[in-house]
Amino acid sequence: MRFLESEELDDPILSVVNLVDLFLVVIAVLMIVILRNPLNPFSADKVVVVERPGEANMRITVKEGEELTRYEASGEIGEGQGVRAGVTYRLPDGRMIYVPE
Repeated sequence: MRFLESEELDDPILSVVNLVDLFLVVIAVLMIVILRNPLNPFSADKVVVVERPGEANMRITVKEGEELTRYEASGEIGEGQGVRAGVTYRLPDGRMIYVPE
């Protein structure tokens, strides 16, 4: 009994199927590496994510352990009582320097 005929050995679809299997294995390995990365923000206990910083619809998400807290900007300018704490300067290379008073 013949399981494979000579025509089936030269079938180009078999090569494509093997490539798809190879890519699936590579993707699975990459996903495992990403999840095991110690710099993965989802593995940390405390994470702060700022979406659309500086815009009127800015959103801040804080993860502490299993608890997620979301803060959304109302677009209004904040007011309150306080004192000036210092001055911030932007250097030509883009860095910010804070100088307390």
